[in-house]
Amino acid sequence: MVNAFNPDSLAHLDPALAHAIERRTRLLGPAYRLFYQTPVEVCRGSGTRLFDKQGGEYLDAYNNVVSVGHCNPHVIEAVHEQMSTLCTHTRYVQDGILDYAEAMLPSFGGRIGETGHMMFTCTGSEANDLALRIAKHHTGRRGIIVTEEAYHGNSELTAGFSPSLGERAPLGTWVRRIPAPDSYRHDPAALGRMLADAVTRQAYELMRAGDGLAAFVADSLFSSDGVYASPEVLGPVAEAVRAAGGLFIADEVQAGFGRSGDRFWGYQRHGIDPDIVTMGKPMGNGFPVAAIAVTPEAVASFGSDMRYFNTFGGNGVAIAAARATREVILNDNLQANATRIGALLRDGISGLANRFEGIGDVRGAGLYIGVEMVTERAARSPDAALAARIVNEMRERRVLISATGPEANVLKIRPPLVFSDADADWLLSTLEAVLAA
Repeated sequence: MVNAFNPDSLAHLDPALAHAIERRTRLLGPAYRLFYQTPVEVCRGSGTRLFDKQGGEYLDAYNNVVSVGHCNPHVIEAVHEQMSTLCTHTRYVQDGILDYAEAMLPSFGGRIGETGHMMFTCTGSEANDLALRIAKHHTGRRGIIVTEEAYHGNSELTAGFSPSLGERAPLGTWVRRIPAPDSYRHDPAALGRMLADAVTRQAYELMRAGDGLAAFVADSLFSSDGVYASPEVLGPVAEAVRAAGGLFIADEVQAGFGRSGDRFWGYQRHGIDPDIVTMGKPMGNGFPVAAIAVTPEAVASFGSDMRYFNTFGGNGVAIAAARATREVILNDNLQANATRIGALLRDGISGLANRFEGIGDVRGAGLYIGVEMVTERAARSPDAALAARIVNEMRERRVLISATGPEANVLKIRPPLVFSDADADWLLSTLEAVLAA
């Protein structure tokens, strides 16, 4: 269960919370999962803080959806104003969606930045689903290559190439996996070539199976694989993908919008020029809006052979939320804040690693940080139990983080981009206290 939550063990909980969880299970069914041994019941948010019904204050160091902070006033105002004016689909000519696309496209650089298009959806899953439909139509093939523990969505198609959903969630027969760029256990300088060789081998296997390679899809911070942030890794991979006739799809749902600090889009850290970029989650600061950016040549045949329509994708209110979120990121220099606060957090945790042997590795970029917990440093043996204990003890002290990776032994620290020095101090002092205990 996610971060040690057990739906069959509620006796230790406050009766009111246990009743709410039982009601939730009855009304929403068994597929919905909660975080933590003692789930958090929230009723209000502001900036980097969440509050429960009793007024208890939590530091949110996990939520990248509200990248510019819970209930950001500028986003609220933009959404309210647009909802008070008009909310309808994209089959009418409207300036808002055009202005937003025109402002965004140059940020991608390369071919997309020069002549690319944007297409809008409601969620990152929909964006990845659309990207793969385009890639398969463009190439006439259906094979997809992803990393071993990737997550790319929960539609029928995207769940089929999201191995992190678990062994009981079947992968498509047209899916092949390659290792994640594990900079903790391999030479970082050799990772790009290692992954490119793996792509070449798997593309050959797809060809032998009669599928061929339609696309390679990667989250450039390898979030579900354990948070790996070595730059320049994906350059050789892109070359191998193109040599096999496939498209390179950069999944920026997690890594985009300035989160890595040094670049606005995570793939730019690797010096590549993708065919399609997908985005979602933080794009509207909690409002459901997502998109793809695509080169003209990749989408040309798809656009001429079939239409694309999404009832809610790109509606006026969604675009208002996206526009306001972008404005806050740029006007408040949140990309620079991600660089500065992220470095402060990594340095602080690295300092703790000098005292606590369970910390095997500290890695990440900007405000996306992975802390690998191990039973033995020399052997680099994953310690999922320790990671779960830390996550849950942090929660008891009202600091919210999570865990990730194939062994669930990597602490995932992914706060809103408005994280401050005071927030970083709270997180580091709490982590230190938990490790000492």
